Amino acid sequence: MSRIGKLPIPLPAGVEVRIGTDVVEVKGPKGALSTPVCGLLKYELADGHVSLTRLEESRQSRSQHGLRRTLLANCVEGVTKGFSKALEVIGVGYRVAVKGNMVELSVGYSHPVLVELPEGLKAVAEGQVLTINGLSKELVGEFAARIRRIRKPEPYKGKGIKYVTETIRRKVGKSGGKK
Repeated sequence: MSRIGKLPIPLPAGVEVRIGTDVVEVKGPKGALSTPVCGLLKYELADGHVSLTRLEESRQSRSQHGLRRTLLANCVEGVTKGFSKALEVIGVGYRVAVKGNMVELSVGYSHPVLVELPEGLKAVAEGQVLTINGLSKELVGEFAARIRRIRKPEPYKGKGIKYVTETIRRKVGKSGGKK
């Protein structure tokens, strides 16, 4: 039995779950999300909890059990609290600004890089830190990774765009290794 899959998902007050044939729809105070239903699993809604059980003991159903439970739990958390990722822009002359639904990055190229915010995400720039907020964990993480790929942090000076929680392993320069 999957350790993650067998845990029931508690539903906070104000969260409504509707289990359909194709998707599970979750509505909460912040909005609505949906996740696809797996035919190998049985979804049960009872007394403030959603639980998933396998219909058969195949390899495919075992692999889907924990995944689908986590996706549904992320939907519940997204409509109640939301998700956020913080990116830090490090470097001399490196700047970040949010203008409407565009994120403008000046990160050492000959031109500023403009990135459009996807539907359902909000971004806030405070100094050198860009915070991305949204309901979907997948969308927030993918957009943050897309921003980071514009200028990855380099190991010698540490310049670039990095997650706030990320630590950059620094390398010694050319003259640092000689004696």
